[in-house]
Amino acid sequence: MRGVLIDAPLVTDSAAGSQPAAEGVTIPRDEVPFDPSVPWRKSPSVALRPEPFGALVYHFGNRKLSFLKSMPLVAVVKALQDHPDVPSTLRACEVPPAQHAAYVTALATLARSQMIQRRTEEST
Repeated sequence: MRGVLIDAPLVTDSAAGSQPAAEGVTIPRDEVPFDPSVPWRKSPSVALRPEPFGALVYHFGNRKLSFLKSMPLVAVVKALQDHPDVPSTLRACEVPPAQHAAYVTALATLARSQMIQRRTEEST
């Protein structure tokens, strides 16, 4: 699961046009900040379509489209369901510690567009 381009954004959100997701995540005042210490999962309304660059992510509810720009990020999104929090998911997927911040930023972007959601007892 190595080979992630550190300098390239890991997620491009179609709502931002052709611009990559921002390095820092700006959170609207009415939005709960992304908390990597809680359990997450891919939203059940989301489909991942594998692509050579990673995957297309489509939300059937809000009709948003995002691009995951690395295969390791695709693996992380799929593995979220199986781990108690983001750091343990990143370790299980063998993401190098130096890249954890970039992955947390990418996951926060996916959470803002409802591609991933907090996992609760009812949603497992």
